[in-house]
Amino acid sequence: MRIAWVVIPVLLTVAGCATRSTAPPTPATRALEVKEGLATYYGKEFHGRTTASGIRFDMQQLVAAHPSYPFGTLLRVTNLTNGRNVRVRVVDRGPAAGPQAAGILVDLSYRAAETLRFIREGRARVRLEVLRWGT
Repeated sequence: MRIAWVVIPVLLTVAGCATRSTAPPTPATRALEVKEGLATYYGKEFHGRTTASGIRFDMQQLVAAHPSYPFGTLLRVTNLTNGRNVRVRVVDRGPAAGPQAAGILVDLSYRAAETLRFIREGRARVRLEVLRWGT
């Protein structure tokens, strides 16, 4: 018991002298552009087809179609209903003019929609943030 009376004050003194890291936390990636609207997804019927960028569409990749963003643009898409988000790369053009007029901003791959958990609904209200412009 006596040893505890000696050890505890020493430990408290040493702990009080310990240095703490003052490195700032890593800042969140800032968005270059932000939009809100609807997202839909595409999958099986386009799987394996050549996209507008020239690569083959793989519905299991985290990719998207946008009507005007440069290919390779990195987006963070957040489902505004549940707060889930995913990063996707623009590899294709879409949605078509009709869906755009209805407020659909982006078509996501099946995997991206699954990550955002809106497969059953078919569409979701989203925030679209450009993290890096493509070339």
